[in-house]
Amino acid sequence: MAQIRPFAGIRYSRKNPDISNQVAPPYDVLDDAGKAKLTAKSPTNIVNIDLPFMPPKSVGPDEVYAGANATFQSWQRDGVLVRDHRPALYPYTQTYEHAGKTFHRRGFIALVKLTPFGQDVIPHEKTYKGPIEDRLKLMRFTQAQLSPIFGLFSDPRNEVTGLLYKGAGRPELTGTLDGVKNDLWSVIDGEVENKVIDLMKHRPIYIADGHHRYTTALQFQHEAEQANGGPLPPNHPANYCMFVLVGMQEPGLQILATHRLIGGLEGFSIDAFRTALGNNAELVDANIPPDRFDQHHQTDPNPQPHTFGVYDGRTRKMYMLRLKNHQVLKPLEPNQSDAWRALDVAILQRYLLDDVIGPRFAPGREVTKGYTADAAAVAPQADGVKYQLALMLRPTPLQALEELGKHGEVMPQKSTYFFPKLATGMVMNPLK
Repeated sequence: MAQIRPFAGIRYSRKNPDISNQVAPPYDVLDDAGKAKLTAKSPTNIVNIDLPFMPPKSVGPDEVYAGANATFQSWQRDGVLVRDHRPALYPYTQTYEHAGKTFHRRGFIALVKLTPFGQDVIPHEKTYKGPIEDRLKLMRFTQAQLSPIFGLFSDPRNEVTGLLYKGAGRPELTGTLDGVKNDLWSVIDGEVENKVIDLMKHRPIYIADGHHRYTTALQFQHEAEQANGGPLPPNHPANYCMFVLVGMQEPGLQILATHRLIGGLEGFSIDAFRTALGNNAELVDANIPPDRFDQHHQTDPNPQPHTFGVYDGRTRKMYMLRLKNHQVLKPLEPNQSDAWRALDVAILQRYLLDDVIGPRFAPGREVTKGYTADAAAVAPQADGVKYQLALMLRPTPLQALEELGKHGEVMPQKSTYFFPKLATGMVMNPLK
């Protein structure tokens, strides 16, 4: 099972505990305007190091990564960033509002020993080459992990989280980003650390977000082994990766659905779509606009399984699609487990998109796809121009990560949206 350990992190100077102008969202959610907004806040915003080349997930020339490292080193020389003197575990809480309620998502930052996917660390999404090459170049030049991977573990009795937050006082660093308050502490109590390490030995870790960064860390470890001429010493920094670890039972853990925006369709109409579905599903008028879909499924007194929202951008009408044939994926994906075939996101991708919409309304080519977790953004974006259609779905249940992990299966892309995103810049892990 998972092996964790404390580390002496690099943090923004605690002389000014409010680092709201220094932290940034994960690099892959930013565009040029988003990056410019962050750099305008402060010349020492972490985005200047973490995202040296635009657009995100693309690979830049060596000099941009060398420049990011030069900035990283100069900030350490100037005291903007300071390395802690002692290894620590770092309790990390995010406070945010969602659906009119305030939530606190508690976790902690630690190093997790690298293992191949599917052993102690369980993935749920596929990875792609481009983002890995970009993150690997940044890691090579900076010799650091700048942003944590988001991991989940089972903590039904609040043993791990309770230990780390016992007696927690005022946070050492606080950064508010996009309305989310990020608080960080450090725990250097050896007895507490050892208890947490021991408790975590019996629990696998499920990656919620950061599959590409974990794959990058594995590749970095492989390169270090090649340079060493064999396996690295057990405590070598390249054998570990920085995680934010959150208990699956935390009340502040929110999963949102990622709705699909579809374009590039020809001859699409709701009647033609209904005909293409045949007896596998029914399509009925909805009495709600798309921006109320998320609320509707949360308050529906009689929820039906495998119910999707369908928004026609040309007629600006909303429909509900209810699957009638719950075994529709069995002939299409006979080698997948029943648990995988029961996922709404798998039904949407493999049946609705790949087997119905693509062949019928975009034969011989790929449809245009967009994604949003904000139901209010569906109608403005699916306006009949770039996107003619939106497919809306309910959030993937958390237990699906555990169930698919048992089978060694991964979900389709964009299956989960853990809200809010982690902040980059709260603490960094040096690899030297």
